[in-house]
Amino acid sequence: MGANGARGEAVVMLDGRPRRLCLTLGALAELETAFAADGWEALAGRLKGLSAGDLTTVLAALLRGGGEAPGDLSGVALDEAARAIAAAFTAAGS
Repeated sequence: MGANGARGEAVVMLDGRPRRLCLTLGALAELETAFAADGWEALAGRLKGLSAGDLTTVLAALLRGGGEAPGDLSGVALDEAARAIAAAFTAAGS
């Protein structure tokens, strides 16, 4: 499974298998809704302090952005989730 760099995709290992994540406009809209953020600045502020449940919400949105069904994310380790999210945001900025 390869990442489409032109699309800003990241392929990361989650719970022992490769998964594709992508920060799409749809993923951003999903996060704005989930966190009741009114615009980019509010969302950026909200993303600065995430709970474990929030990490799962962000990870699920990024997986859907990458064309994947999130499935059960309860087995994903905290550090693994944080690295995956960081990789997706980094890939989006490249």
